[in-house]
Amino acid sequence: MEFAHARTDRLGMLLDQFDKAREMAEVRLTGLTDDEYLWEPAADCWSLRPRGEARTPRAFGPGEWLLDLGNPDIPGGEYAEIGRQIASGMTVEEIAEDWSVSSARVEEVLAHTGPVPPDKTPVTTIAWRLCHLHYEFAGGWEWTFGERKQDPKLMVDFTPSASLALERFWETVGRWRDAVEGVSEEQLDQVGYSQYPYGSDPDDPYITVVWGTNFEFIHHMAEIALLRDLWRTRA
Repeated sequence: MEFAHARTDRLGMLLDQFDKAREMAEVRLTGLTDDEYLWEPAADCWSLRPRGEARTPRAFGPGEWLLDLGNPDIPGGEYAEIGRQIASGMTVEEIAEDWSVSSARVEEVLAHTGPVPPDKTPVTTIAWRLCHLHYEFAGGWEWTFGERKQDPKLMVDFTPSASLALERFWETVGRWRDAVEGVSEEQLDQVGYSQYPYGSDPDDPYITVVWGTNFEFIHHMAEIALLRDLWRTRA
């Protein structure tokens, strides 16, 4: 991407950022093997597992392979987001519903003082991170440009094949990106243009949803890149 041709409109800047991040990610994921894809670098990892072998209470997927998911909570890294939600006018009950936790847990976070506790979320495999992104992009398209019917967590038939997973993933990503490019200025400002059922999309202007999708893609791809480095040097 040539800087001289970079767009300066707000959607253009976000799309340019996404395209560059995708280009880097595609290079970093070249040569991903099945063993590396499913490698568990620590004990008690969340990963992709055959149906019947999942280790977490809310593991999900429509097919023979399920993605680990534990009980919902508000990690330390999201305490500031709870404060922002309160400042935006959301009630404790609405925040609790958004995070699938009790109102008491939200009150506990709001009452917290001092240093934020460290996150205790488990280490996740490359497969988990890629599948997590995959169903979010699939759901992001479905609940913005599609029929807004399918549960995002049941839209992707997860696979232990790294090459097949990547092929399907980039196809889904491309469809989302092409659709976003056609969004108008008015739609970017429209609250609830995306009705994605997990998170705050229905309450947000669509421009912030696009920004959030970029953030999600970039930070998970950075984590995947680090896991690839650790795999390469594990001996």
